[in-house]
Amino acid sequence: MSPTKALKVRVALLCILVGIVLALVAVVTDHWAVLSPHVEHHNATCEAAHFGLWRICTKRIFVGDKERSCGPITLPGEKNCSYFRHFNPGESSEIFEVTTQKEYSISAAAIAIFSLAFIIVGTLCALLSFRKKRDYLLRPAAMFYIFAGLCLSVSAEVLRQSVRRMVDSEHTAWIAHSLAWSFVCACVAAALLLVGGLALLLLALPRMPRDPWESCMDAEPEH
Repeated sequence: MSPTKALKVRVALLCILVGIVLALVAVVTDHWAVLSPHVEHHNATCEAAHFGLWRICTKRIFVGDKERSCGPITLPGEKNCSYFRHFNPGESSEIFEVTTQKEYSISAAAIAIFSLAFIIVGTLCALLSFRKKRDYLLRPAAMFYIFAGLCLSVSAEVLRQSVRRMVDSEHTAWIAHSLAWSFVCACVAAALLLVGGLALLLLALPRMPRDPWESCMDAEPEH
């Protein structure tokens, strides 16, 4: 591999590394979405919530005279976090009995796990390619990173649809929602994994023949 091509590969891997870090942050944190209920009385408390793939956190926030909504979630208040009932049956999380679309939540979490699995396998291939000097292993690594980006983007979209269904449902107290920083991390991570993986795949492919009479077998061998 030429020095110029090696530099481009390192840049692509750096892009992928940033995407991996953001993906891990998104999956383990619980600020994918913020939910706000209808405020009926002022000078009282309301219960806002934020949640991720695994748990929900509710917070009782004081509503002043001039406030028209419950929040923002960063205001001080009594906080209570619990894991989803379908992930931890022993936990008491009755609020999700009616406010969570169970199928959507399980699907989003499962797809995110697939994304992490693809990241792990892709990273192993990339490390072996450098340790064993086998550049061809960068191709499967790139494909696994692309698959990870696709899974993460699908997981983000599934969770976004779950939030919309919760807000639109007549059986919930939530009337407003906003997507939070964990969701942004997931979207940026998906984009970086897709772009970095595609760039790495193109760089790892063998050189195409420059002349009509040159075959692929005549191309420079890879070390």
